[in-house]
Amino acid sequence: MSSTTVIQSIAGTGARLPPLPTIRDLVRLYKLRAIKQLSQNFLMDERLTNKIVKAAGNITDHHVLEVGPGPGSITRSIIRKAPRHLVVVEKDRRFLPTLELLSEASAGFLRMDIVRGDILQFQTEQAFPNCPRQEWHDKRAPVHIIGNLPFAISTRLLINWLHEMSTRSGAWSFGRSSLTLTFQKEVAERIVAPILSERRCRLSVMNQIWSRPELKFIIPGKAFVPKPDVDVGVVTIVPLKNPLTTVPFPVVEKVVRHIFSMRQKYCRRGVANLYPPELRDELTELTFKIADVDPLARSFQLSTEECLRIVEAYDRLVQERPDIEHYNHRAPKGGEALVDEGFVE
Repeated sequence: MSSTTVIQSIAGTGARLPPLPTIRDLVRLYKLRAIKQLSQNFLMDERLTNKIVKAAGNITDHHVLEVGPGPGSITRSIIRKAPRHLVVVEKDRRFLPTLELLSEASAGFLRMDIVRGDILQFQTEQAFPNCPRQEWHDKRAPVHIIGNLPFAISTRLLINWLHEMSTRSGAWSFGRSSLTLTFQKEVAERIVAPILSERRCRLSVMNQIWSRPELKFIIPGKAFVPKPDVDVGVVTIVPLKNPLTTVPFPVVEKVVRHIFSMRQKYCRRGVANLYPPELRDELTELTFKIADVDPLARSFQLSTEECLRIVEAYDRLVQERPDIEHYNHRAPKGGEALVDEGFVE
């Protein structure tokens, strides 16, 4: 019997883990407590962890990176689907014994690697040395990132991954890898927000340029231990075969950030700050003329395509006038330009 047949047989039965203590029992046994500073919240309900993993689609015989597994509740649900290779990245060493228990219990039918480290520094392209690489326009890559993300770094992580998606590096060096992640409900709604939505923001546009995000379901805050002050949304993100722009990510991010910097004012107000005062009126007017976008529209009234036309107009002007590229309106007057503050949601 081939290894693939064995894996499929295991997955078909749903579980081959030996009897193990429940996550709740392990939390008590190892005296594990969530640390507020690390935005830790444990999800104990196996029905919900199974639902999260199900949202990721077929992961059997695939490669899975789990972010912040904690005591291993989602990890168990992943293991029961029998991926070929599971890598978990956990910063908090207190959870290593429970993860090692799962690794030992599943050693007979999958490879599980435990990495103690910071996911913000993790090199995903090195996680799966035996994973085949797919052509971008072929079927999706057999690589999945799944995680109950710490609220404090969730947006930063997502933007980092979108940047890698745009350059087809990191997890996307294998092809069109997918994301299945938890966010605060409000952030989840922003990610998928369409034009005219009250949740529409730069995070919406940045995601929709390179991917197809979908809000799968909401988990009530009371399902977590300790209970957070907000409910949680589970979002899947699948890269587009054909992204909506070829403009480099940092340029897109910079312009979209300015478009949404004054959400309730005319979008021209934010765009104007891309340019130094002595050129501001002239270049702002030219930007909207080239883009063929109404400068009196508010940012949430702009479609993703209209935002990109503004991006492309700015990029064209920068090519013609390189001196404006590094202008930063937040720099102190008469001083050196500040380093661009980057994406903060």
